[in-house]
Amino acid sequence: MLDQQIDYPTRPKTSAMIMKLFQITLVVLVLLINLAIAFPSWAEKPPSLTSKPDYFQVGQKVIWLYSPRADSSEVQRIPAEVVKLSSKQVQIKVYKHNHEFVNRWVNPNKLENSQKVKESVF
Repeated sequence: MLDQQIDYPTRPKTSAMIMKLFQITLVVLVLLINLAIAFPSWAEKPPSLTSKPDYFQVGQKVIWLYSPRADSSEVQRIPAEVVKLSSKQVQIKVYKHNHEFVNRWVNPNKLENSQKVKESVF
């Protein structure tokens, strides 16, 4: 009796292995699809500050879009030069008629790059 070996069916082992292999394949496939979709966002270059049109440098000539009053729709275009930069504002040098100048801190949204103005004219 001890000499006899019990022969268990091999189907449950194979089906369990097939299910395990299917699960692993499915997980790998989902990861590869996720990488294929997410990879282009990794490949993007970080934004270059010099390529942005709103980027200003010290010494750059700009046009200040000055509004005399907050409730006025009139906007004056005043030539200026960038003097200092901060995270939220830009200090510009505005020339007066008597060859003097005044420094003003302004919102960068109120400034135009003077090169952009020249290009739009042509």
